[in-house]
Amino acid sequence: MIIATFNINGIKARIEALPRWLESTKPDVVCLQEIKSVDEGFPRQLFEDLGYRVETHGQKSFNGVAILSRLPLEDVTRGLDGDPADEQARWIEATVMGKRPVRLCGLYLPNGNPAPGPKYDYKLAWMARLEARVKSLLASEEPFLCIGDYNVIPQAEDAARPEAWVTDALYLPQSRDALRRIVHLGLTDAFRARVQGPGHYSFWDYQANSWERNNGIRIDHLLLSPQAADMLVDVGIDKDVRAGDKPSDHVPVWVNLDA
Repeated sequence: MIIATFNINGIKARIEALPRWLESTKPDVVCLQEIKSVDEGFPRQLFEDLGYRVETHGQKSFNGVAILSRLPLEDVTRGLDGDPADEQARWIEATVMGKRPVRLCGLYLPNGNPAPGPKYDYKLAWMARLEARVKSLLASEEPFLCIGDYNVIPQAEDAARPEAWVTDALYLPQSRDALRRIVHLGLTDAFRARVQGPGHYSFWDYQANSWERNNGIRIDHLLLSPQAADMLVDVGIDKDVRAGDKPSDHVPVWVNLDA
């Protein structure tokens, strides 16, 4: 089962690039972030024609997450527990029915800039809610993944120029500590379980020739429960997608599970 995460930075802007990638790679399941569309405005027929079931949790002009799946989905839920007043569309869950059911959580973690400030406070509070959800999922002892755009650079090796990010919400110590606490609950960073060292990125800014200079960062992560980590076969970053026509500033990151 190949499961991918892809921040598309607007479904309308990626209306050609996303289907092109899906047809060339044929992942079984994809979690999308920043669809920037209300549910009724998402072009679901286009993806249904490619064989995908479409589940969205949209929001006008901002945020928004979705799941595209060739496999059956059960128990689809939307929204992260812990703050009933939070109206931002950043979380979607479903159980993917493969050889063995796998709970899939797709997320778009807040950016948090400018920091300090209310946006950064929201980011840290959201991460605390994520930590609580992970604890609950771990208690079930069933395989699950939390995948998406985490907007956190875990280590210096995950940025081409870490010194440029020291005051940014993506790399502040509190952000990295919050992510580390979540991982240390017992999750596995699928990419780092297979690939070590610097030079591996999932995001390149549109400005300052970041792509051409390979000035990237790794902020799109695949975190696996112990039971899902036992199924890990392979992992990768589809870097070449960034060089395509009208690309997102992110690229797909995927994991292959024996599930």
